[in-house]
Amino acid sequence: MEVKLWNDKRERDMYENFAELYAIIRATEKLEKAYIRDIISPSEYEIECQKLITHFKTLASTLKDTIPNIEQFADTYKMDCPAAINRLVVSGVPATVEHRAAAATSSTTSAAIVAECVQNFITAMDSLKLNMVAVDQVHPLLSDLSASLNKLTILPPDFEGKTKMRDWISRLSKMGAADELTEQQARQLHFDLESSYNSFMAALPNSGT
Repeated sequence: MEVKLWNDKRERDMYENFAELYAIIRATEKLEKAYIRDIISPSEYEIECQKLITHFKTLASTLKDTIPNIEQFADTYKMDCPAAINRLVVSGVPATVEHRAAAATSSTTSAAIVAECVQNFITAMDSLKLNMVAVDQVHPLLSDLSASLNKLTILPPDFEGKTKMRDWISRLSKMGAADELTEQQARQLHFDLESSYNSFMAALPNSGT
């Protein structure tokens, strides 16, 4: 006796779409594992993954009234495909695209912090040249410089600029706000700033190009 899974064409199309969705999720899970294990090259992975994501989005849009929740669909059919669900539902782009975006963001962020550090170095040195040597004038500038240096992850904890700024900030904290640096102290601070600035520029990637 033949058992029919559907009663009409609409139901048949629905079950065929279910089968296709199932196949896409399974294929994506296998592709993700292959990429993680270096079985497939990044370029091949990206092409195939993008195809699956495109097919998935089209199918998910068609089935949105029937299957409002893809995770629930996967649970119902005991699929156990966490990597596929993450790629198709959560991320929506191939892992290679995610990695490039993260690298670009990191690069942009680092560039902004480098620019901030340079500006703070120059501001502090220029202020000393203008004879702004009161503690309440110097302390904020060194604090800003120290904070920006600490944000830059490419610099080691014992970087010259970090340690010297900490020493100066500690020294200034023990003085009164209206106190002023002596000529000798101001000269030494300017020397330390200039030395730290030169070390900072040398520490940057491709600083010589």
